[in-house]
Amino acid sequence: MAARPTWQGHLKLSLVTCPVALYTATNSAGDVHFNLINPKTNNRIKLVTTDPDTGPVDRSDLVKGYEVSKGEYVLLTADEISSVKLESTKTIDIERFVAADEIDRLYWDNPYYLAPDGKLAQEAFGVIRTAMETSGQIAIGRVVIGTGERILALEPRDKGILAYTIRTDAEVRKPDEIFDGISDAKPPAAMVAIARKIIEQQEGPFDPSQFVDHYEQALKALIAAKQKGHKPAKVAEPEDTNVVDLMAALRSSLAGKAKAAGKAKPAPKAKARKAG
Repeated sequence: MAARPTWQGHLKLSLVTCPVALYTATNSAGDVHFNLINPKTNNRIKLVTTDPDTGPVDRSDLVKGYEVSKGEYVLLTADEISSVKLESTKTIDIERFVAADEIDRLYWDNPYYLAPDGKLAQEAFGVIRTAMETSGQIAIGRVVIGTGERILALEPRDKGILAYTIRTDAEVRKPDEIFDGISDAKPPAAMVAIARKIIEQQEGPFDPSQFVDHYEQALKALIAAKQKGHKPAKVAEPEDTNVVDLMAALRSSLAGKAKAAGKAKPAPKAKARKAG
């Protein structure tokens, strides 16, 4: 099934423009989705839009409302909302270029793929993309998705462009709200040294294929067991991880990691004997 674009419009660098399409770069998490079921009838529950005074209402008759005071709404039709025309509704206008390390990772949001929309757009798209690649910087633009304008960070990826929505400053909570209560005291150097050795033992390349959703796997096993009429086994509660002797825990962790690494290490190959 061909991917459907989330947004279609134009990419603009100064006076150069080309038609583009924006696609979500990720799949929705998890294959396990639940419905609300009435266990007495085994029927799926339907959620009905209801007016508290008049009863059920057809969803197609509803409009959106913005609450200006308690119980008082300004009503807006779909046509009225779509009448708000900003350039970013249909155009991603590149406003500036910045170094990638200038954007705090806290501000990066959702990834998208940006591609030329049609064969006639490919030449202009290629010019913009290649110019961005040679600059070695991140392009910043804006786009309206749904009913909100989002900042976009654009960077070349393979033959296309990777676009990330960027959170605004108002969307990001200040770390002091959470971190202020953390002690300023420095931990013992000996403990830090052991912890660093543990980290070194666990270093390696990032391979996304090695990471799976264990919780989802357990849910699927539970569903399969129920489907076969088996009574699901009760999973033991995880033990508390309260560490009484931190140094002893660090040393035990280091010894355990070293032992595991030794078992996993392949045996050295025997050297070939020289012909006598």
